[in-house]
Amino acid sequence: MSKAILSYKERRRKVDYSKKYTDNNTLTAVRAMSDYLLKSSDLEQLRQTARRSPYDQESSQPKMMVYLRSDVEQKAIEVWGSMEALQLEKKKRKEREAIYKEHLFLLKRAMKEYDQFFGSKQASQSMFAGAGKVVLSAIAINATNFLFKLIAWMYSGSSSMFSEAIHSAADVCNQCILFLGIRQSIKKPSRDHPYGYSNLRYVSSLISGVGVFCVGAGLSFYHGITGLIHPEPIHDLLWSYCILGGSLLTEGATLAIAINAIKQGSEARKMPFWEYVWRARDPSVNVVFMEDTAAVFGVIIAASCMGLTSLTGNPMYDSLGAIGIGTLLGAVSGFLIYTNTEALTGRSIPDDQLLKLSEVMENDVMIRGVYDVKATDMGVNTIRFKAELDIDGAELTRSYLDTQDLEVLLKEIQNFKNLEDVETFMLKHGERIIDQLGAEVDRIEKLIKATNPEVRHVDLEIL
Repeated sequence: MSKAILSYKERRRKVDYSKKYTDNNTLTAVRAMSDYLLKSSDLEQLRQTARRSPYDQESSQPKMMVYLRSDVEQKAIEVWGSMEALQLEKKKRKEREAIYKEHLFLLKRAMKEYDQFFGSKQASQSMFAGAGKVVLSAIAINATNFLFKLIAWMYSGSSSMFSEAIHSAADVCNQCILFLGIRQSIKKPSRDHPYGYSNLRYVSSLISGVGVFCVGAGLSFYHGITGLIHPEPIHDLLWSYCILGGSLLTEGATLAIAINAIKQGSEARKMPFWEYVWRARDPSVNVVFMEDTAAVFGVIIAASCMGLTSLTGNPMYDSLGAIGIGTLLGAVSGFLIYTNTEALTGRSIPDDQLLKLSEVMENDVMIRGVYDVKATDMGVNTIRFKAELDIDGAELTRSYLDTQDLEVLLKEIQNFKNLEDVETFMLKHGERIIDQLGAEVDRIEKLIKATNPEVRHVDLEIL
């Protein structure tokens, strides 16, 4: 066998690029124009020879007109000045064609991402559904609570009531920021932001966390410490208790709305409730949930401390209530700052989800190996997935052959007469195999997205 292979290699004629074709070699009009960059008008005065077309077997079919290569080369020299100038122009056109193909590839990719972004999922988003509905409800309730608590503080002079009024005011401001973040996050992707604006929800939630700490916790601590240093008696607490009772009901209603939204989200993604909160899967709802949880406990703290002050007559308990509310707000702000900072720094998806995506690719017949797998949670149900794939060339070729008529291919191979036929065959089918590779990559991308619908961006690198 080795001798036969060696004999074949010795007999095989290699392409000699320095060798010139013989003068009686002929070219079709298409080859003459493509190889020598001529126009049809340049060929009108050249000698023509009739040849039977290899594509028409019937003798009645009209014959194909061809040109002598020597005549075509001479005409090309007249048009371009020299063969060197012709080769230089062909090189320039080849470079322009490569740039055109690159731009065409980028355009196709952009159109693909456009379809992903502007599909029905993106169009269905609204400021007044989901997180937007929760935030709007919280704004309305907290604004009402702020007005009533402010009136109660003015009548009673209670430090705890002042902290509660400040708490509600901070919640209103923060939730307005959240609503603005939601409004911006559903904007369509742009040239400057090709992956969209979904992270703005995390940015607005982070700002809310900082606001809770600076305004809510800061003023509560300040007012509580001031009350301890300069205690003042409080009075007319009846209306304060009534307002706190109403606040407990309204804050509880908003909290219930937020809890229901989190439950729906966690059940849809098959995640435990607290893991959903900890990973800040919906940061805007998270802020409402944490702030209203703090509000409910804050009302309880304020009512308890005001009750102790009424029973003992010592305003110190009321001031301690303000400090307790400030501590509670500080803990909430710390949680919001941490979780949103984690999300903004590009956190990976859970290991079980990443392993599932890897197994899907590893079990695919077209893939021999999967390397450097990364999946970043970009927030708001959006995951960016990246992997390097070692494609099985034999299986890729089989998938291409499944689309071809093998008998026709065999006849085409049997009709080979020279290396030019082999080169033409390889160029044609080689390009089609590359197209088949692109189709297989698209299939794998769809498989990944079907496995985890939150995967919106897939970057696959073929090794």
